[in-house]
Amino acid sequence: MLAVCQDFECELVEFNGKDNHVHLLVNFPPRVTVTKLVNSLRGVSPRRLRQEFDDLTRHYWRTSKLWSGFYFAGTVGGAPLSVVRQYTEQQNWPR
Repeated sequence: MLAVCQDFECELVEFNGKDNHVHLLVNFPPRVTVTKLVNSLRGVSPRRLRQEFDDLTRHYWRTSKLWSGFYFAGTVGGAPLSVVRQYTEQQNWPR
């Protein structure tokens, strides 16, 4: 993911997630479209993850897909990262 961010001149600020999804906080310049950035991340990351974790290949061999066809990406154009962090930290996860 860091290589993709370098290619797009972006900064991966935070990365975390759960068993079935990930959260990325990326600071990127206005000339970069969210769609191109996300599609690049979704294209590169399965290949890199399979190289590092053999179990993924065995677990996802039927579909050969690591990502679902859906994703959510939001932008906050110019909001300070401290405000974005505070907002995301205060989200209530379903139990």
